[in-house]
Amino acid sequence: MAEERVVIADLRREGRSVRAIAAELGRSPSTISRELARNSHPGSGDYRPHAAQARADSRRPRPKTGKIAACPELHDLVQGMLDDKFSPEQISRRLRRDHPDRPELHVTHETIYQALYVQGRGALRRELTAALRTGRTMRKPRRSSEQRRPRFTAPMVMISDRPAEADDRAVPGHWEGDLIIGGDGTSAIATLVERATRYVMLVHLGGSHTAEHVRDALVTTAATLPEQLARSLTWDQGSEMSRHHEFSIATGIPVYFCDPHSPWQRGSNENTNGLLRQYFPKGSNLATHSPDDLAAVAAQLNRRPRKTLGWDTPAERLAKLLTEAS
Repeated sequence: MAEERVVIADLRREGRSVRAIAAELGRSPSTISRELARNSHPGSGDYRPHAAQARADSRRPRPKTGKIAACPELHDLVQGMLDDKFSPEQISRRLRRDHPDRPELHVTHETIYQALYVQGRGALRRELTAALRTGRTMRKPRRSSEQRRPRFTAPMVMISDRPAEADDRAVPGHWEGDLIIGGDGTSAIATLVERATRYVMLVHLGGSHTAEHVRDALVTTAATLPEQLARSLTWDQGSEMSRHHEFSIATGIPVYFCDPHSPWQRGSNENTNGLLRQYFPKGSNLATHSPDDLAAVAAQLNRRPRKTLGWDTPAERLAKLLTEAS
């Protein structure tokens, strides 16, 4: 772009290296090196931004309509799935699975990203980029497990004692649970993810997440599950589960606890909580969301195709397993 070429010229005059220019622009060093080789003045070797732009424009082929813009049906399918917060890779895979004999509806995830981000394509609405997911790249360091004191008076059963069928995800009905907390520190939503199918349930807690409130809300939710989907619950050692023994007595569902600071032991739930921050941003008041709101969000997540499920949706996989079980 012309603006970037001006920056390149300015930094070159300052004597900056190719790598330093690449870091400044968020580009790879090879891209900057190639730009300088192609578009510098052929005689003097000077890099002049406006002349470089003219050289690049002269080599540019006649504009070609992108695949998404050229096919209204493909455009509508992609845009609809982006509205439903599918990722570009999920869209690409799902289109190939749903329309195996229609190559005109097959598109790579990179093509979808290009249609969203590259100026001038006009294939997809730019505001749809808000549907794309982002997450943290680093975790905050916390205390070591040796520094942590037991939270609960009732003995915990650790994840190492969880049945093997839960570990290998062979049988449905084993859940992972956690809370996402609102910006006020009091509002919360309980999240439950079924390990075999990644099926999501969201539990309304409103403006309280005391141990008693969480116990009662989870008991009410567990009562809606069929027997074959009520086998176990795995949670971290958060104080909200200090009444775990009362939950187990009321529901017949054993609770297993992760080791301290081991979020990977609830990997499906951790991933889901990251997805949920699209709907419930950090710092927001989660008490403003009604039970119907939570049900709508869970339903949307449950109809997204998942790579780990062979591009089935959690709802499809759960229905399949329940049918086989009956």
